[in-house]
Amino acid sequence: MATDIVAQLADSLAKTGVEEGELSYKGQGRKLDDAQSVKEMVKEIEDFKGLKALRLEGNTIGVEAAQAIAKALETKNEFKCCYWSDMFTGRLRSEIPPALNSLGDALMLAGARLTVLDLSDNAFGPDGVKGIENLLKSTACYTLQELRLNNCGMGIGGGKILAASLTQCHRKSSEKGTPLSLKVFVAGRNRLENDGATALAHAFQLIGSLEEVHMPQNGINHPGVTALATAMQHNSGLRILNLNDNTFTEKGAIAMAQALKHLRSIQVINFGDCLVRPAGAIAIAESVLEGLPILRELNLSFGEITEEAALAVAHAVKGKDQLEKLDLNGNYLGEDGCKALKESMEGMNMGDLLGSLSDDEGEPEDDDEDEDEDEDEDEEEVDDEEIDEEEEEEEEEEESSGIKLSTPTSAPRPPDVSSFLSFPSPDKLLKLGAKRALLIEQQVDVSDATKTAEAFLKIASVYKEENNDVKNAVLDSIDALLKKAFATPSFQGYNFVSSLLILLGLIKSEDKVKPVLVVPGHLHALEHVVRQDYFPKEDVAVLQAFMSR
Repeated sequence: MATDIVAQLADSLAKTGVEEGELSYKGQGRKLDDAQSVKEMVKEIEDFKGLKALRLEGNTIGVEAAQAIAKALETKNEFKCCYWSDMFTGRLRSEIPPALNSLGDALMLAGARLTVLDLSDNAFGPDGVKGIENLLKSTACYTLQELRLNNCGMGIGGGKILAASLTQCHRKSSEKGTPLSLKVFVAGRNRLENDGATALAHAFQLIGSLEEVHMPQNGINHPGVTALATAMQHNSGLRILNLNDNTFTEKGAIAMAQALKHLRSIQVINFGDCLVRPAGAIAIAESVLEGLPILRELNLSFGEITEEAALAVAHAVKGKDQLEKLDLNGNYLGEDGCKALKESMEGMNMGDLLGSLSDDEGEPEDDDEDEDEDEDEDEEEVDDEEIDEEEEEEEEEEESSGIKLSTPTSAPRPPDVSSFLSFPSPDKLLKLGAKRALLIEQQVDVSDATKTAEAFLKIASVYKEENNDVKNAVLDSIDALLKKAFATPSFQGYNFVSSLLILLGLIKSEDKVKPVLVVPGHLHALEHVVRQDYFPKEDVAVLQAFMSR
């Protein structure tokens, strides 16, 4: 049964709906390294009269192959749509910018006027954004309506480059009397954080034509959320706003609530898993009550919202004739609160619009908890490099002050696997020494498929293609861990794969599980392990079907 479902999914993913003027190679899994490998494709592109769209998703394209395809595009002046997501799997990050530069230069030379640029699921980082920088600033993008860069690992640097490019595109296009009127912006899972989000917010405010904004899972806290809220006020035609799984807290939620008062065209609001808290939820409820006449969906799930705030939200949606769903799951309602909420919605004849409350967290343990937002909101996540630097500074201070440590300063610290798994970093992995694989293998309970999957992703997250020492340390550790796991009689391989898919955010779990931030190392590691003899072939098929999305 499961095999049939996977087969159906794989077939569905491979099928391509070809529209007029569209040439598609979607989902064919071709490995295109050089000009010879794309010889037939190039001829088909050259012979296609009136080419408007090219689909290259689900293939892997090298620099020489990209250059050959680009040459064929140089004469396609009717070209409009680049569906180029997931087309660099297994490529070195250094290969991607020149490939994108070649393709972009060809479109500029052809005099193309793009409406869609989709480069999602290409883990190219900030350098990849540099690869499309010239294209984004050019006349080819003055007509751009959809920009999709989901799950590209842009980071703060990439976000700033992107923002500057869009700003310049808008300025130059405005000077020509045809200002950039971007409608759809998608950039989830990109580690934009506050600085990247703030830079983009300035560009959004300038553009003013956005109808859909999707920026989930970007590590944005209240300063970035507030900047985005200000920008959204200037995009009065906004219909969909998805900021799921960022951290609003009260300050960000109140700022966003103020922005909503200016957005009468909004239809879908997704602030799930954003920690809006009671005060934030009540502020949002007030904005909903005062306006938003065509609201269809409101998601305030997993936000630490209490019964009073949830009931305020329920009251606010009364009379919203187009409402299809209200999601308040995973909050602090308690049994009585859930009952009261259901009764409130049913009393308005809207009971069927309330989403499940199965993941409710119960009533807060301490109603008098210190809710001082400043401490929570101003806490900065310390990355692994900062932790290592602090440790080194502490050691230097101790040595210079003459403080005697219980372990002599000349003696190396003992390898600490638990520290690495808690806060993974390449340096910590290397410091575990030659026996790192054995130490990790001993630390992880491989009888538990979920714990094994979590450990696998943590190890894989520090993978560096350009650093052979780190790369080999990661792959050796993963091999040792999974060899032991799959050789353990009680280990359930299917559960391991399911846990991986849940943690990667590809399937949903009945339990509330927060997906990890997907980084290139995860994909490189998966690509490695599925080729190993210890990895069951039936599990490879399942992974391939889901990862191809």
